[in-house]
Amino acid sequence: MYPGRDPVSGQGAFIFGCAGPRLTRDERAFFRTTAPWGFILFSRNVEDPEQLRWLTTELREAAGRDVPIFIDQEGGRVARLTPPHWRAWLAPLDQVAQNRRHAARAMQIRYRLIADELHRVGIDGNCAPVLDLAQPDTHPILRNRCYGDDVVQVAEIAAAAAEGLISGGVLPVIKHIPGHGRATADSHLELPRVTAKEKVLRVSDFLAFQAVAGLPIAMTAHVVYEAIDPDRPATTSPRMIEIIRETIGFSGLLMSDDVSMQALSGSVAARSRAALDAGCDLVLHCNGEIAEMEAIASEAGGMSPPAQARADAALGWRAAPVPVDIAALEAEFEALMTGAV
Repeated sequence: MYPGRDPVSGQGAFIFGCAGPRLTRDERAFFRTTAPWGFILFSRNVEDPEQLRWLTTELREAAGRDVPIFIDQEGGRVARLTPPHWRAWLAPLDQVAQNRRHAARAMQIRYRLIADELHRVGIDGNCAPVLDLAQPDTHPILRNRCYGDDVVQVAEIAAAAAEGLISGGVLPVIKHIPGHGRATADSHLELPRVTAKEKVLRVSDFLAFQAVAGLPIAMTAHVVYEAIDPDRPATTSPRMIEIIRETIGFSGLLMSDDVSMQALSGSVAARSRAALDAGCDLVLHCNGEIAEMEAIASEAGGMSPPAQARADAALGWRAAPVPVDIAALEAEFEALMTGAV
């Protein structure tokens, strides 16, 4: 039994992945017992639309409710759904550069089309838009996933991208709050450290997120901001979570970035406890390794009442797609990208 949760009606304070394109018997039993708040999918889970629709159905049946299912479908380098079954996209930074004048509208269309593809296979959450500001030395793992270096333009584009997802029935997840763009290391492999002064961060990186703080879900950055908390990355720093809540003004559901990334130290259970103690509502674990998920479920337990309230409010944003002419949107997007308008 996992602590702090009624296995019938409770919801675990975690989002989990699974190992492959179909659930195993052990995964089914584990998810039925632990009741994750949601799931996240990766390329290893994707074969074709029919298989993916079946997998999302299996996950919801195992959880015993209509759980949100997320994916990283930014388009460009970070895309779990790829041709021949799904569209290919330029990297976001390249798309913005191709038509800066209409960048927000083009990104809104892009994410409305992505939402259509996701919704058709049972996915109703996308870990986008990215509000990290591109810098000359932003690590290559992130840089071309950014929308630009101007805080006003990035916020405008991100708001439009989020609107495209929401109108398509998909929950957006803004990331990586409070800002990953100044990191020069890959947080998948090591802990990035940002040396910028707090007053600089407040009028740049933090300000971008402040402009979209009313959106329902955000994902933290595994980054140390030395001027504020030199000892802990934002994900496990009470001081940084306080800034997210009070300075940036984000009151929605806050999930950690993947706790299996090597930017964090200690066991996955210890990382999860540190994130929750710092003020994250949910722990995100992505690699699908069941032994690690068991440790996290035992440590994290159920969602706190405030976290559950924020989770319920976030799901309140989930709605049926607004009817739209997909062919007309595709034509408009093509015109924007070729300079016809």
